[in-house]
Amino acid sequence: MSSELCFLSATDLLAAYRARRLSPVDVTKAVLAQIERLDPAINGFCGVWADEALAQAKASEARWIRGAPEGRLDGVPVSLKDLMMVKGKPTGRGSLTSSDSDIAADDAPSIARLRAANAVFLGRTTTPEFGWKGCGDSPRTGITRNPWNLDRNPGGSSSGAATAAATGMGCLALGSDGGGSIRMPAGFCGIYGLKANYGRVPAYPASAYGTLSHVGPMTRTVDDAALMLTVMAGPDTRDWQSLPDAGVDFTQATAGGVAGWRIAYSPDLGYAKVDPEIAALVRKAAEKFSAMGAIVEEVSPGFANPLELFRIHWYAGAANLMRSFPPEKQALMDPGLLQIADEGARYSLMEYMEAMGEREALGQHMKRFHETYRLLLTPTLPLPAFEAGEEFPVDSGMTRWFDWTPFSYPFNLTRQPAATIPCGVTSGGLPAGLQIVGALYDEASVLRASRAYEEGTTFLPPPMART
Repeated sequence: MSSELCFLSATDLLAAYRARRLSPVDVTKAVLAQIERLDPAINGFCGVWADEALAQAKASEARWIRGAPEGRLDGVPVSLKDLMMVKGKPTGRGSLTSSDSDIAADDAPSIARLRAANAVFLGRTTTPEFGWKGCGDSPRTGITRNPWNLDRNPGGSSSGAATAAATGMGCLALGSDGGGSIRMPAGFCGIYGLKANYGRVPAYPASAYGTLSHVGPMTRTVDDAALMLTVMAGPDTRDWQSLPDAGVDFTQATAGGVAGWRIAYSPDLGYAKVDPEIAALVRKAAEKFSAMGAIVEEVSPGFANPLELFRIHWYAGAANLMRSFPPEKQALMDPGLLQIADEGARYSLMEYMEAMGEREALGQHMKRFHETYRLLLTPTLPLPAFEAGEEFPVDSGMTRWFDWTPFSYPFNLTRQPAATIPCGVTSGGLPAGLQIVGALYDEASVLRASRAYEEGTTFLPPPMART
């Protein structure tokens, strides 16, 4: 029974609390036991706050017993990515340069809202150093492993968040995404992940990678992502680019299906090479939208690979980050991060300004594209999860992590909402993901389409979590 509690959705937990069928204390104890059982092999948590979580759960239980819950997540277990500030806690950021004595005075906006909703904070989840790459290892916390195959990479940078949600080590997980950092690990680990529109969930302090970085939920169900996004969305004065309150309860936006919608499907964005087995699973997923009544057209969105454009923005962000660290601190860092920072420092002001103009043109292009198509479907990733502890597949000829993630970074550049949803398992037993990209500001359509696709499917936990 205790392991079954770990895989209940937030929506189901709240209904069970309301009906007095379950207690937040029993659920939290079950999830903490799941972490104790599974995480030594996975290394998805870099800090577990068991005593505090149980205290929060007991306070929640008392509120439910009184019939007076407070907040929309009262008693729901959540994990927090170790890039965001938590009041009274240090922030490791996957870096040996971080100090345990550097205690945050405030919560990051997303965490403040989860706290106000009375979610139960389980602890910190792992990330590569400062979230710089799409893999699951860092100098501070070592290698995080994919629960579907411990020899494989979970993806990153929301590495531990994805493993936690996939294995029942928490119902909800908080992630961030600067070039795919929610969608890549969610795709590799077989869960749902939503990169909300830029500014929908405010961020503070700002990411080193600036306006590329989005905050969003990582969950096992679409309804849970909608609930979590609703809790976290809205402006914050600390983030001057946060969006005004849209007045949308995203939990009310998931119903209705996609019948009559005009949807684009691109198997390769016109430039990506995709593993044949992944391609077949994603094509089958796209065909389901036709079966649900959508008008699905196979079409390229019509832009060239913006890799160099992304590279300039990403490397320049890393170079700017390095300015705050003296040489003795930099000596402790991931060599790959130092390499991209060094390259980023070589870009001229004119090269960066030109890249900003190209980014604007790409965003305008996609705005026009979505005047015709409500959504764009693509693979989330072009390949199944590769070796753990590696930045890119061994003997692949690749040189950096973004060489294997051609479907995610374009939509960080354009700031659009994009989600990944599981769409099958390869013959090698590894998950594949379907990416659903929405027009600027239109998370509601992404969630609604995701929910329609999810209908009739069952979340499949990795084998190690089924026993």
